[in-house]
Amino acid sequence: MAKIIAGVGTSHVPAIGAAVDNGKIGDDYWAPLFDKFGPARQWIDEVKPDVCIIVYNDHAHAFDLRSIATFSIGTGESFKSSDEGYGPRPIPDVEGDPRLAWHLCESLIMDDFDITMVNDMTVDHGLTVPLSIMYDQPEAWPCKVIPLAVNVVQYPQPKGSRCYALGKAIRKAIEAYDRDLKVAIFGTGGLSHQLQGPRAGLINAEFDEKFLDDLAARPEEVAKITHTEWLRETGSEGIEAIMWLIMRGALNEQVEEVYRFTHCAASNTNYGMTILTDRD
Repeated sequence: MAKIIAGVGTSHVPAIGAAVDNGKIGDDYWAPLFDKFGPARQWIDEVKPDVCIIVYNDHAHAFDLRSIATFSIGTGESFKSSDEGYGPRPIPDVEGDPRLAWHLCESLIMDDFDITMVNDMTVDHGLTVPLSIMYDQPEAWPCKVIPLAVNVVQYPQPKGSRCYALGKAIRKAIEAYDRDLKVAIFGTGGLSHQLQGPRAGLINAEFDEKFLDDLAARPEEVAKITHTEWLRETGSEGIEAIMWLIMRGALNEQVEEVYRFTHCAASNTNYGMTILTDRD
């Protein structure tokens, strides 16, 4: 039986990937953030997940506004880095797990989630930056990856309660899988930030800290936050944090917080990380 061993929440700031790729991680601006990644990298090196399900949003590279799926799962053998305007990131291709991905699709659709199955896609910074945060710059990523792309760009985005329920269904699917695998699930995006308009540069650190508190202890309350409240309190891009609820739903009601920090600002974002495991 496969088992979810942990949930990881992390922002996926594109400038973090650029700092890695261009040798800037030791610069005065970036070093204080990258120093905080050390405990997370040590932790993941110790637990060594076989597969990471990375919940993220595509930024109009694999998908565009011609067709918008609410939830999409990448079922391919491998995924190349998207060209986001400066060429693909100089990182290893992401190795998929088609067998587990198809099992997830079947189980989730049988549980009434309308999943889009994507056999051929690229992955952008929403997925690759979290890998760089956790694994630095390896010659090959040390785990297989299943991309789970969520529409948080075009209204109407899924409700937080739907994301939380999807996480619970993912846990059910993983525990019904017939191979012994250690699975980590990532929720990515956020925290508060807005990239355009009169509120560009918005940071709401107080809301973000409460979100992290409640995500661990009171996830059902987080799941009740409306689209309007997300947008008002965290900016137009801060709503990405609903994807962390998919991660949280895949864990037990009671969790342990292994590691957590925020860093303001990383580029124009309040960076946040949390690592959660089921409480025994």
